[in-house]
Amino acid sequence: MPGIPDDESTLITRAKRGSVDAFNTLVLRYQDAAFTVAYRLMGDSAGAADTAQDAMIVAYRKLSTFRGGNFRAWLLRIVTNRCYDELRRTQRRPTVSLSGSADEDAPEPLELPDPDGTPEEQALSNELQRAIQDCINALNVDQRLVLVLCDVEGMSYEEIAEQSGNQLGTVKSRLSRARASVRDCLQAVRELLPSQFRLREES
Repeated sequence: MPGIPDDESTLITRAKRGSVDAFNTLVLRYQDAAFTVAYRLMGDSAGAADTAQDAMIVAYRKLSTFRGGNFRAWLLRIVTNRCYDELRRTQRRPTVSLSGSADEDAPEPLELPDPDGTPEEQALSNELQRAIQDCINALNVDQRLVLVLCDVEGMSYEEIAEQSGNQLGTVKSRLSRARASVRDCLQAVRELLPSQFRLREES
């Protein structure tokens, strides 16, 4: 926006003083990340868009409580909390087995497919994306939260523990189970999977 600085700290200061333009600039900077987190947690684009928009309103009202640090993490915490509340409210339940190792040494992160490529590759990527999201939707709320924060947003175990209010061991256990469950679920579309998702054939 004309006349609006790019420096984040300046934008935050101006937004705290009541500049809607400054806050809107911050929103534009992080709206894609907010929607991605909301979509992965909510499982549908309409609900994700509504929840992300609601989170932005909450963030504006609570801006005075931001005391510095990572603004993006602060904003996404509000997004995840709004999604978490909505999922809890609607009591969405898992529909696949949640069996899996609870070992604190969690499996390798899930690598989401790159949407770029040839039309055929894009079609396969889109189909795999839908399959992955269906499997994420089937997780319980707590497991879905840690999976999205870690494997979509790239947060560390410590950051997730702080954001979710859980012990570090709990975060690792839930993440391990979530990853194992998604990998098990994805075997139904094994032909679409990159090699890192495929279970080894029994010898």
